[in-house]
Amino acid sequence: MSSHDPPLVAVRALVASALAEDLLPLGDLTAALVPAGATGRAHVVARQTGVVAGSLCVRETFAQLDPTVHVEWPTEDGRPVKPGDVLGSLMGSCASILTGERTALNFLCHLSGVATLTRRFVDATQGRATVWDTRKTLPGLRALEKAAVRAGGGRNHRGSLSEMVLVKDNHLAMVGITEAVRRAREAWPARTVEVECDRPDQVEEAVAAGATMVLLDNMTPAEVAACVALVGGRIPIEVSGGVTLENVGAYAEAGADLISTSAITQSAPALDIGLDVVLDVVANDPAG
Repeated sequence: MSSHDPPLVAVRALVASALAEDLLPLGDLTAALVPAGATGRAHVVARQTGVVAGSLCVRETFAQLDPTVHVEWPTEDGRPVKPGDVLGSLMGSCASILTGERTALNFLCHLSGVATLTRRFVDATQGRATVWDTRKTLPGLRALEKAAVRAGGGRNHRGSLSEMVLVKDNHLAMVGITEAVRRAREAWPARTVEVECDRPDQVEEAVAAGATMVLLDNMTPAEVAACVALVGGRIPIEVSGGVTLENVGAYAEAGADLISTSAITQSAPALDIGLDVVLDVVANDPAG
């Protein structure tokens, strides 16, 4: 497995749930019309330019549905593709291939869309900043979407609320910056403590209090540049809020170390990928 792959336990659970969603309560009624013993081959083909993610889900779909279907998949997650590129092939029972088609493609198209949009944001920074995701993910799919972000060249922010302390504006409505940082450093000394700031004076207070990171929220690139000068490289600076493909380069140029955006997981359009049956060898057709 590569660093782009999601945890296998998550893939197995999600694929099982997706297959159950498609097959309960009576199975694939239409595939039952396919002649018994019909075997064939199908290619999974890119229809758009993009970046692949979700390969493990394709393999796992057929491993659970019908282990006799052979999945030939030379394409690794993170690979750029163009229209017409064959990502992999399926060989075996035609009925099983048709039954598993949508489950496999649902994962592959969605996760490849995440990887593709992430790559566009990464390219727009021209290597001057790291693109981060957020926790704004589809419920249940976080581990897979974050893996797709890695496949697109981005990096992962916290995967759960347990991974780090992020003091946001709603927390600050109940506890001040200095006190929040003090409590966090005392309770969890090994954890990153990040403070969300929307004004320069908050940045100054967070740095003085001992925060290990600051998040500049909904600031313009010019405001970010001023805060970068204020911090003077003492701690990393994250930028979030209002980040788009059109302005992410400006935020990187302003000196942000990390730029997070929910768009890459929450709003990524699916990459168009299809399944083409290229060979159909029919056996034991009762219709003769």
